[in-house]
Amino acid sequence: GVRSRRLVKKDRLGRGLGHLLDAYLGSESGDVSSTVPVAAISANPVQPRRHFDDDGIEELKESIRIHGLIQPLIVRPRPGSPGEYQLIAGERRLRSVQALGWDRVPVVIREASDDTLLILALVENLQRRDLNPLEEAEGFRTLVADFGLSQEEVARSVGRSRPAVTNSLRLLRSPDVIKDFVRDGKLSMGHARALLAVPDPERAVELAERAVEEGWSVRETERNVGVKRRRKAEVSDQGSQTSPMFQVFEEALTDHLSTSVTIQRRRGNRGSVRIAYEDLRELENIVELVTGRPLESIAD
Repeated sequence: GVRSRRLVKKDRLGRGLGHLLDAYLGSESGDVSSTVPVAAISANPVQPRRHFDDDGIEELKESIRIHGLIQPLIVRPRPGSPGEYQLIAGERRLRSVQALGWDRVPVVIREASDDTLLILALVENLQRRDLNPLEEAEGFRTLVADFGLSQEEVARSVGRSRPAVTNSLRLLRSPDVIKDFVRDGKLSMGHARALLAVPDPERAVELAERAVEEGWSVRETERNVGVKRRRKAEVSDQGSQTSPMFQVFEEALTDHLSTSVTIQRRRGNRGSVRIAYEDLRELENIVELVTGRPLESIAD
């Protein structure tokens, strides 16, 4: 039944996705390298990414035109359709070679279940950060709800901090209007996180609409929402007002690290960056994000 299938998934994936990725994205003796007709490859039917950056596709297409396809597509035989394939990984590359008019394309053919097809598509996009914030949140929810992973396992699998995954999942509690603004790029994750502090959904939507119309920064949204940051206001030697450029830097770091970041300016071009954390686990996550290395390798 459904419960038994969920338990099997949990057993297979419960230690994180590393083993699964090794099995399907690493080198295996059962792999078949070949070239197949581009027309024989259909898109991943469970591709979580719904919006593709045309500029990014154009850049990739130009790179492939000049240098060729350095990394083959990964496909599986299409169930019930001999000679046809479904994409496992490489959606942007497939779109690029289609646009270039290629007849055939190099691929690695692997057997993969429907579950594996979904989870590899999710992980590929989440690791590459190819999804918009809402698609990311939906991807995290799928890994948690459908595959039984903990938030900690999801974070480790896609190279994020646990607070970043938690904050992303919180986005799904937003009113639909706010989620649409985030999906369309009109509001950032930081804006949406600030608006989650508004208990009345109608009021939250009203503030979101004003934020879009008036071009509020994340800080302005927090002020209008009444969010208090977890730090004392900083006053630099160059005055009490942070320049727009430094506000952008602070907001970018705050979103990336999922915690409050302050840039304190001093005379000349000197200054300091202050990163807030609530507990040791959050500090460990910050260290991993900043260094780009797992904590175990740092400790060694």
